[in-house]
Amino acid sequence: MTDKWKKTALFVIDMQKDFILPDGPLLVDGGAAIIPNVIKAVEVARERGMLVVWVVREHDKLGRDVELFRRHLYSEKGGPTVKGHEGAELVEGLEIHEGDYKLVKTRFSAFFATHLHSTLLGAGIDSLVIVGIQTPNCIRQTVFDAVALNYPSVSVIVDATAAKTPEVHDANIFDMENIGVATPTLEEWCNANC
Repeated sequence: MTDKWKKTALFVIDMQKDFILPDGPLLVDGGAAIIPNVIKAVEVARERGMLVVWVVREHDKLGRDVELFRRHLYSEKGGPTVKGHEGAELVEGLEIHEGDYKLVKTRFSAFFATHLHSTLLGAGIDSLVIVGIQTPNCIRQTVFDAVALNYPSVSVIVDATAAKTPEVHDANIFDMENIGVATPTLEEWCNANC
């Protein structure tokens, strides 16, 4: 294992049932198709000794901590990705292990109003690899914030991330490439050994 991987974190973003399962209230159409690649990315990250960061949404059942445009989805009965509800759980095949790090967010970016940046600095992390959903929202905003925070290496695995349509996914990947983000396929990333 090289020192590079010890300084690299894999972010697994929003791979939760309410976003992935067919009856999920916030279904991302391309989400289910990337599950095998996300599982593989996590396996490889663990083999390399990388920090695995599980970035998830967990909300108050009344939606008091949700963006204004989504509050209509919440009531006394709950809503999407409510803490403690099944929809907030990771999809089958993905699980948090001892030594991984779980970060709960309530907005698109994993960095917004969280302690993620200071946690990564404390762990000596300077490189980020991103997988999960969805490309125009949580992936993009997290990536743009990482670039703004001067992480020297930010990568998005293109076939382990997804959006509602391939066209939306590709357009956002294009935008991220234009700010210096690497966009390898899973195979390319797995074969990288430096």
